[in-house]
Amino acid sequence: MAKKKTKKKSTKRSTKTGPAKAEPAARRRAKRIYDKLVELYPDAHCALDHKNAFELIIATILSAQCTDVRVNMVTPDLFKRYPDAHALAKAKQADVEDLVRTTGFFRNKAKSLLGASRRMVEHHGGEVPDTMDELTALPGVARKTANVVLGNAFGKNVGVVVDTHVGRLSRRLGLTEQTDPVKVEQDLMALLPRDTWTMLSHLLIYHGRQVCAARNPKCDDCALARSCPKVGVDGAE
Repeated sequence: MAKKKTKKKSTKRSTKTGPAKAEPAARRRAKRIYDKLVELYPDAHCALDHKNAFELIIATILSAQCTDVRVNMVTPDLFKRYPDAHALAKAKQADVEDLVRTTGFFRNKAKSLLGASRRMVEHHGGEVPDTMDELTALPGVARKTANVVLGNAFGKNVGVVVDTHVGRLSRRLGLTEQTDPVKVEQDLMALLPRDTWTMLSHLLIYHGRQVCAARNPKCDDCALARSCPKVGVDGAE
């Protein structure tokens, strides 16, 4: 008797996600928090210096486990030498490694930069694609990087960028109980309107850096203290 073939389970994480369901009261509370953050940080924006989609995707790849400040120190020389995907696609691995060495994991990052640029040249005429599926097909680009590019370079609110600041503050403020970035993103997408998704990340990052630090948060000076479960939950409606 022939053995029945079993389908192998894919180990690749899906790039597709969507909002979960949220109660109206939770959505109203999330909107109050969002509005207060907008009031606090009216100039919030992407911290990675860039002039176009190509520069943003390269900077975002380099930002993995590296500070935005360090990336912004490295990219001017990188973009001067390789101003677009066509130029970077022809670069030598060793030359790119030298330019991005101080961002950490420089060999893997250089490989991703070259691979992404070559795929953009081969499949997109040297342009940065503007869909989630096309972006995540580029080497070194996962959902978080794709969300950064879609939201900030193309004005498309496809999802929420969940970095360590966004995840930490979302949990502290009671917007989610999840620790997995994809599940955090789903909860945030359910709580707030689509047109806020890109800005939400910037606002939480600003607040995390200036007030709600991982260690020793400035709770006494926090304008969101009433909405923070660790300090005092705001009243029910």
